[in-house]
Amino acid sequence: MMRRVVVTGIGLVTPVGNDAPTTWASLIEGKNGVGTITRFDASKLSCQIAAEVKAFRSEKYISSKDVRKMGLFIQYGVHASLEALNDAGMGGRIGEGANAHINPKRVGVSIAAGMGGLPEIQATDRDLFAREKKITSPFFIPMIIPNLASGHVSIIANAQGPNTCIATACASSAHSVGESMRLIQYDKADVMVAGGAEAVICELGVAAFASMKALSTRNDDPAHASRPYDQDRDGFILGEGSGVLILEEYEHARKRGARIYAEVLGYGLNCDAYHITTPAPEGAGAQECMRLSLEDAKISAADVGYVNTHGTSTSAGDCLEATAVATVFGAAKNLNISSTKSMTGHLLGAAGGIEAAFSTLSLFHGIIPPTINLVKMDEVSAATGLNFTAHHAVKKNYKYALSNSFGFGGTNASLVFGRV
Repeated sequence: MMRRVVVTGIGLVTPVGNDAPTTWASLIEGKNGVGTITRFDASKLSCQIAAEVKAFRSEKYISSKDVRKMGLFIQYGVHASLEALNDAGMGGRIGEGANAHINPKRVGVSIAAGMGGLPEIQATDRDLFAREKKITSPFFIPMIIPNLASGHVSIIANAQGPNTCIATACASSAHSVGESMRLIQYDKADVMVAGGAEAVICELGVAAFASMKALSTRNDDPAHASRPYDQDRDGFILGEGSGVLILEEYEHARKRGARIYAEVLGYGLNCDAYHITTPAPEGAGAQECMRLSLEDAKISAADVGYVNTHGTSTSAGDCLEATAVATVFGAAKNLNISSTKSMTGHLLGAAGGIEAAFSTLSLFHGIIPPTINLVKMDEVSAATGLNFTAHHAVKKNYKYALSNSFGFGGTNASLVFGRV
């Protein structure tokens, strides 16, 4: 019999809060996390807005000595991971002290990153060519390598089990959660610290996405710039942060008296095999991915009460995903969907991690977070007849949630969570 996997801890660093409770409260209030870029002077760029993390204090969990070795995305990932471990009642080193009963060889870490240390690469390149001596910091490479978030967490927490970093663009951390679930199901670990981290808000990152015509240029109205499914959207908002879940084998969690947020029931993954940036017609790949996750969870589409959509605020992506959801779920009267990216922006490789956390918290609290800025729905989305949970959160007692994440290259991931 396949081992059951549950969520026992959540850690979040997002544009609307630097911990899980603050972030969740902000989502339910419909708080916008987008503003004019403060990290650098963006006045010469076509896009001058982003969803930045505000007033982040790394020293809560990371020593000043270690901060020097970490790129910003690593700091976010370590912070969220240690918050999640604390939330799960596993703060401190695994196998020692209060955690002496937990086998460190059975605890793993998988913190994904879509792009790694882009701001640090940019800054080091500029610094290198501004000097006569071509010398970089000895910490440069450890600051930018994507798997170093997982590496630092394992060292700090003494987690000696599987240690990975998945890089599948905007599906990275959803794949991380799904693959971590599999490791526990297949008895390769009892606990996995799983999610993702991203921090690419720098001149290079913003300019590059803007050159693809992917970003919103609603610079004079950032509060309303991220508007999934709205006919007046003009691109997505670049976000940053980290979302991490503690996944644990059910009996392992029960024996230590852990609080259980939800159960991870299903995981689907596939590829459109169509285009590097544009989803397949009719959202065919997304449809199949959702069906695979439902089949894995052994539930029907009619059982699902909420879908946290990928919903980035781009015309092609939004319309095709709405079509895909409507095709898979039909005219399900009990279904709510929403795009929380309307508030957080798009966290790229970290998006799936924070949205898995949002789906888990939605189930646990019985509240569906809203899609804000949905003033006039585009014709394709409107024609689906789906309930987009516009403007305001909705209290709802339901049993199953599904979270979608799709990435460049046509890679797809869907996760199914259930109440315990």
